[in-house]
Amino acid sequence: MHQVEFTSIDKISLEGVIHPGVGDLTRGAVIQVHGINADMTEGGMFVRLAERLAEAGFNVLRFSFRGHGHSGGTQRGATIAGELLDLQAAIDYVRERFPGPLSIVASSFGAVSTALSLRWLGNRLAQLVLWNPVLDLKATFIEPELPWGRMNFSPEQQELLATQGFLMLDDEFEVGRVLFEEFHHYQPLNSLLASAVPAIIVHGDRDSAVSYEIAQQAAEVKPNTEFCTVSGSDHGFDTRAREDEAVQVTVNWLTTDEGPA
Repeated sequence: MHQVEFTSIDKISLEGVIHPGVGDLTRGAVIQVHGINADMTEGGMFVRLAERLAEAGFNVLRFSFRGHGHSGGTQRGATIAGELLDLQAAIDYVRERFPGPLSIVASSFGAVSTALSLRWLGNRLAQLVLWNPVLDLKATFIEPELPWGRMNFSPEQQELLATQGFLMLDDEFEVGRVLFEEFHHYQPLNSLLASAVPAIIVHGDRDSAVSYEIAQQAAEVKPNTEFCTVSGSDHGFDTRAREDEAVQVTVNWLTTDEGPA
């Protein structure tokens, strides 16, 4: 693997790591898209997944959005619109360098920019994997239905957006006013359902942050989509065994010759 740097269309510098495919079999490329308070390692899961996919013949890019990791920008300045630009830059970077089909693995909030990019991606995207995806911004952040959201986006927390300009997410990430305002306008679920890309959703059935039911229902409605439950798992796959299960499901699905059912 080797470190890379590329630039978004608005000149934000983005850090990344390329894991080159191993062997003579070239399956194409995979871009990994992380969550709201993570970075390109996704707590180590993206590193392990990238290594497994490289061994299987994929060229893999994992990168950090603006305001995350060592990429440019600030936490408080992070926005969905900015992440859309960053993902576009990552896609352009990969397509200029690696032939073959393109796939995306998006975790949690990474599903937002990914789903919203599906319309312009069209048939450029061969396969899509979503881990615990945020598909309903209202239910997750604005009027949160689950314990994590009720804790982090309570009325008291939301009042901080007016008084100090940001709120603290999990005591580690500054969510600014603009990002929170975007939650009222974007509809990633509609974008996902409008896409024909073959997909699999991998979700823990004890997720206390992002709705398992919304993701399950999306998989039932969207054509060419499988759904895999990681039994007993909270958000992010909460034990090493459950993380490994999600990684294995993803590798198996991306490498099968038959494609999704």
